[in-house]
Amino acid sequence: MRIFSGIQPTGRKHLGNYIGAIRQYVEGQDRGEAIYCIVDLHATTVAYEPAELRRFTYDTAAILLAAGLDPERCIFFRQGDVPEHPELCWLLASVTAWGDLNRMHQFKEKSAQQRELVSAGLFFYPVLQAADVLAYRADEVPVGDDQRQHVELMRDIAERFNARFGAGENVLVVPEHRIPEVGARIMDLQDPTARMSTTASSEQGALYILDERDVVASKIGSAVTDSGTEVRRGPDKPGISNLIEILSVVRGVEPERIEDEFDGQGYGAFKRTVAEAVVEYLAPTRERYAEIREDEDELERVLAAGTEKAHSIASETLADVREVMGVGPRRR
Repeated sequence: MRIFSGIQPTGRKHLGNYIGAIRQYVEGQDRGEAIYCIVDLHATTVAYEPAELRRFTYDTAAILLAAGLDPERCIFFRQGDVPEHPELCWLLASVTAWGDLNRMHQFKEKSAQQRELVSAGLFFYPVLQAADVLAYRADEVPVGDDQRQHVELMRDIAERFNARFGAGENVLVVPEHRIPEVGARIMDLQDPTARMSTTASSEQGALYILDERDVVASKIGSAVTDSGTEVRRGPDKPGISNLIEILSVVRGVEPERIEDEFDGQGYGAFKRTVAEAVVEYLAPTRERYAEIREDEDELERVLAAGTEKAHSIASETLADVREVMGVGPRRR
């Protein structure tokens, strides 16, 4: 089985990124051929600073390596270093419906935040995302729940391409998403009705992977709850439900066990336990990150080695796509 996923190098990575994506990346190395990339081309679809993009790319690479990605056990590279991604994106545009792109939830959300310019790249983002995955003929895409619609679109694109150009053969693999049953949507600590976000959350609302112990304790201690005292999940208790889900993921237990453990104890003891568990959970990554991040030359070496491996796979897929589409010279 081949696994593929990409992560944006925008802003600081938070607990939602870690639980929803990064931990899945690490686990994927033991389940199949794992391919992961830092999608710097996607990051150019909204306003950004070039120097920050490069810095955040190194930050993200260091976090992923610190969390447990092993370049000897996976293919790890930077999207912009593999030209097959944008070329395949353009070729896939021929089987992508404008109406499908116009219905994408993330485009509507992100375009509403752009005051000066809503770029065509932001609208076309899902097609490049489809190219990222389909270039590697991946069977599985580990993502958070917010990416469910995007995976459905790339499945439609692959099926439409095969029907139009495949002549009975599946030139492209139709991927399946892998969304964790618990922790698929970690919510903002200050607004538990909204997903924790690198760009939309406030400083107190997002719990960052590199936050120090006292910062984690402060953010969780001030997390919005309700006026009751029961530690239980429910539509009337979004804040407590979010913290229960976080603790269940960090401990690797069912949410029901958390509810049973804190039955009758109140919010204070519960929040302190969540904070201590999160600190312990993230500590190895935070400590390892400090060792890795300083050596940017080594980070570039790791990414370059991954690029060679990624290019060898993507180039074969693109050659097949070009052939069946009649683009360029006939293959010999």
